[in-house]
Amino acid sequence: MSKGLTNREKRTLRVRRSIRRAANGRPRLSIFRSSKNIYAQVIDDADGRTLAAASTLEKDLRGKLKTGADQSAASEIGKLIAERATKAGVKEVVFDRGGYLYHGRVKALAEAAREGGLEF
Repeated sequence: MSKGLTNREKRTLRVRRSIRRAANGRPRLSIFRSSKNIYAQVIDDADGRTLAAASTLEKDLRGKLKTGADQSAASEIGKLIAERATKAGVKEVVFDRGGYLYHGRVKALAEAAREGGLEF
């Protein structure tokens, strides 16, 4: 017997479906938040490839951050993903919160990405 999808997985798919409709060719800034780290990717859905990525697991950030699971770490990742995306030639993205509430670490990452130059 298959278990099916969890509520978070259903919400993730529902949010992603509506984002793809509204994207109009813009890449998607996708967030994944675990209990210990946070990850961000800028994804071009038309080509199916990642244009830029950042996470708290990177070696140069591990020594600088106290933990990968707080708002300060999320804001650092937001600044880093904005820098890498603009270097890849991306200015406008669609924000994919991945089914997470726009609160706490997700909100800190989004605001730091906006301050870094990404528009969404």
